[in-house]
Formats: sequence, structure tokens, C-alpha cells
Amino acid sequence: MDPAVTPEALPALHGMKVIDVATLFAGPFAATLLGDFGAEVVKVEHPHGDPARGHGPAKNGVPLWWKFLSRNKKAITLDLGAADGQLLFRRLAAEADVVIENFRPGTLERWGLDYPTLAADNPGLVLARVTGFGQVGPYASRAGFGTLAEAMSGFAAMTGEPDGPPTLPPFGLADGVSGLATAFAVLTALHARESTGRGQVIDLAIIEPLLSLLGPQPLAYDQLGLIPPRTGNRSTSNAPRNVYRTADDRWVAVSTSARSVAERVLRLVGCADVVDEPWFATGAGRAEHADQLDAAVTAWIAERELTEVLSGFERAQAAAAPVYDIAAVMADPQYAALDTITRVHDDDLGEIRMQNVLFRLSRTPGAIRWTGPSLGEHNAEIYGALGLGERALLRLREQGVV
Repeated sequence: MDPAVTPEALPALHGMKVIDVATLFAGPFAATLLGDFGAEVVKVEHPHGDPARGHGPAKNGVPLWWKFLSRNKKAITLDLGAADGQLLFRRLAAEADVVIENFRPGTLERWGLDYPTLAADNPGLVLARVTGFGQVGPYASRAGFGTLAEAMSGFAAMTGEPDGPPTLPPFGLADGVSGLATAFAVLTALHARESTGRGQVIDLAIIEPLLSLLGPQPLAYDQLGLIPPRTGNRSTSNAPRNVYRTADDRWVAVSTSARSVAERVLRLVGCADVVDEPWFATGAGRAEHADQLDAAVTAWIAERELTEVLSGFERAQAAAAPVYDIAAVMADPQYAALDTITRVHDDDLGEIRMQNVLFRLSRTPGAIRWTGPSLGEHNAEIYGALGLGERALLRLREQGVV
């Protein structure tokens, strides 16, 4: 542990109260990030259970994705479609700093839980609304998932081989990026509240954050009419940049964004003569000669096993890395040194390994305090704090409200 970290230091977000009433990935992931750094997160599920409990692999009936996505959260059940459920939710929101939701636009309003109503009880409340297409516009009422954002943002159109179809990522990329953006938006709104005393509504459309990562594409289209083609693992900005197969049937990724790195790579693979060519001086020039450069790198790597390739690139101070699957990630010494995949205790599964908190803070570090809880595990604690006793909770359970 860093000597600057003191055991008595409070987490960075200690004292923040978050109500997570979102489902599946983007909104809940934002709440997970906040919880990792000390926010008190109350996960509100329908009494039948959150859809994430049935998503992804399970062991002995225990949902594994849930254990990660709902770590550091207190789980309660509540039917927001019931009048008593709406009253309870208003009481919860009245004491919260943040509510994160991802219902279709108009749903909270239909339940009488619109922002003006919630803000009348709690003027400082920040309401983060995470939807596929945002709160306004011709698509606002459509169902929206990350896959649609990956398609509509331009990401899929530029991903894949030049002669193949557009390619979607095999995981929740748009949702994950949106979760990160939502956590940032929440902290931004809370910072603004420090000077104004007022909360506000965050309108985050999942189609937008991934588009923001595509760099200058809108500007290049606006000014030059450029539409980037699919280039596989190559880049239109530099070369060589690709994945290459080794003699022992492993794969290595190589990147040469800087001319100096490209020069070191070509000298390493025995193709030093090209570095004096006029076109070699720019990334665009090298990209135009990608076939020639790739051929040289491909041939050199194909004659060597992975360890020899990596040691050669390291001696040349050139950028290369093995292409990992998750088993290799879990065994890598750099990840181990960072504790990126950490061991935690789970009441159902015992010791388990999962991703650690997203970054390290030297004085107020985050932590995984517990993994995803059981359905309604914290009902008595959270509702008890609102003054509901055992008999009141029993009545609400019998009515299907909790």
C-alpha cells in the first residue's frame, strides 16, 4: 500500500447517497463506479428481481455478472408502478443526492415521479436519465440498447475487414462508455450544486458518448467530406499497425504512431532501407505503403516465437504486445502488480476474482466492500431508516410492493 494511504482516510465519495433504479448496464455501471469510491448506493429492484440477475453466465444458479455490476450496493425491492411504491420512492429520493434511471422518457412522469415533483421534496437532487436516444427528438420514445448506439454512432461502419460487413463489439462497449460518461456527469452536476445549491437533470443518450470517441470524424466530414473506410486492424493514420502471427501460433499487436518508433521497427525487421524514403516521414505516407511495411513485419514475426518477438521489440524500444484472452489477462504479471484483477469474498461463492476499482487514489482509495447482494437483502435496513417496522414491511411484501 502507498504510504500516503492512511487506514482512517474516508473514501473520496463518502457521504454521497445514490439511488440506482436503472437496469442492465449503462446506468447501473455508473452507480457501480460511484459506489466503488465510497458513495452509498441503494439498488432498487422490482420485487421479481432486476433483469441483470438473469444476464450472462451463472455458477450453481448464482449470477456472476450481477456480482460485479451490483457490488458495493445495498439491494432493496420496490414496485414503482404501485402507489405505495411511488410514495416510498419519493421518501428515498428526498434523502438522496443522486437518482440514476433509464426508463423510457415519460415513465417517471406517468408515475408522478417527474423531476419537479422530486425536486420539490429535495431541491439539491441530481436526476441522471440514461436512455438510448435522450429525452427529446423523433427517436426519444424508442427502445434503445448499446448495440443500436454502436451501429448508429459510426463505430460499426468503420470496424471490420475492408471487404467484410460492419462489425459489432462482442461486449457492451456503448453501455460501458455511457456508464463512464454518466458517472462524470453526476460528479459535474454535484460540483455545480456546491455553488448554486440546486440539483439538475442529466440527459444522457447512449448514442452520444461513443460518437465522442471517434475523434475528428464529424469535423473531417464537415470540412472535407471524408467517410472513413473499414481498414481491419490497420490505421489510416500510420503504419505498420496490425496484428501479426508468430511461429508458435500466437498473435502480437504492433503500433507505430510516431515516426521514430516506425523507424525502429523497420530496422528491427531488416527493412532499414525504407526509412530514408520521403513517404516514410509522415504517418499518412506510411499508411499509403502499408502493404509493403506489413509484409516486412509479417515475415520477421512469422519466423519467431512470441517470447523472441517481444524481447526483440523491447530491445528496440518499439511498441508491441501479445493479444490476450481473459485467461492471459488473469495470469499477466503487470496486471498482478497493479491488482487490476483482485480477490474478494462473496457470501455465495467464497473467494472470487473480478476487476478492481477503476483507478488508484493515493489518499482516498476506492474499494470493493462487498459483491452483488441477494434480492431485497437490505430492505429492513433501508426502509427501517424511513421508519417502517417489520409489520409494515410484511404488509408491503404481501401486497407485492416490496
